Amino acid sequence: MLLSENLTQAKEGQRISAKGYAIQTKDSNFESFSFTRHALGDYDVLIEIYYAGICHSDIHSARSEWHKGIYPMVPGHEIAGKVVAIGKKVSKFQIGDNAGVGCMVNSCGECESCKKSQEQFCENGKMVLTYDCKDCFHNNEPTYGGYSNNIVVSEKFAIKVPQNAPLEKVAPLLCAGITTYSPLKFSQVKKGDKVGVAGFGGLGMMAVKYAIKMGAEVSIFARNKKKEKEALAMGAKALYDSTSNIQERFNLIISTIPTAYNPMEYVNLLKYGGELAIVGLPPTNESVKTDMTRLIFNAGKKVYGSMIGGIKETQEMLDFSLQHQIYPEIEIIKANEIDKAYENLTNGKAKFRYVIDMNTLES
Repeated sequence: MLLSENLTQAKEGQRISAKGYAIQTKDSNFESFSFTRHALGDYDVLIEIYYAGICHSDIHSARSEWHKGIYPMVPGHEIAGKVVAIGKKVSKFQIGDNAGVGCMVNSCGECESCKKSQEQFCENGKMVLTYDCKDCFHNNEPTYGGYSNNIVVSEKFAIKVPQNAPLEKVAPLLCAGITTYSPLKFSQVKKGDKVGVAGFGGLGMMAVKYAIKMGAEVSIFARNKKKEKEALAMGAKALYDSTSNIQERFNLIISTIPTAYNPMEYVNLLKYGGELAIVGLPPTNESVKTDMTRLIFNAGKKVYGSMIGGIKETQEMLDFSLQHQIYPEIEIIKANEIDKAYENLTNGKAKFRYVIDMNTLES
């Protein structure tokens, strides 16, 4: 669909035509998919998508590893592009502005959590995910994500992006960035703290970069030492391929591990008062065992989960990232290479975060 036709649809209050890549079942491959988005509302913006990052959450969702997915599914919650149309009451954006969209596209806006800009914890159960979700504000129609050429979203859930920002690197920040920035802020990481990062994929790399910039001494736990050179070049103190025989103790360890493991291995490495923040989520069929006896004998330590961040904190994260030029290591791929990217991510062959160039969508 030509952009001019999208603009006409937006102006006339019609549903917006869109094209993307969808998976039809949990076992199928991605294929070209045409669909429509809800009409542009008074407070909505229409964003032409330039880049969409591939998150490991996309794989879990596409393969129904967390819950039964809604198909056809267009994943993608790391979105960067340009505003091409705005609703008549929009004040946050003008046509031509850069904008990003992360993991959420709406919430109730009325509960205590939403009023505190913790929309991901909406107490009325109305947090709407960017994809694989029923949109309670639009007749429960399924949401479609960023592996597509456009998206319609409330201005409140669009992130302002400066005109000179590298959009291909901004896109992954809207999940990988906020997911790791948020626990570092929550645990009040400061200069001199010892921070461990478990898992050195897309999330882990971002956690390392943020923690170092905040003044922490950072060590990494990975499956092997293949990325040791990159880790040390980023400023990490060490990369360990095991939790055994490690003498140092940490103020905070962030686990980005997306497969089954024993969290107690990392609780054991915390200082008294130290914290283990869990941001990685394994498939539901992979059990994560916790030894309650060992947990009791590790008294004085804390374990908590962290789920992305609110819109206000996401904007703060992006501003911080741009100010300090903290970006993910990326590899740009074409839209028809999504299946191969998923395979590489699943097999641990991916070295960087994949970002889809949405200009490569088939016309």
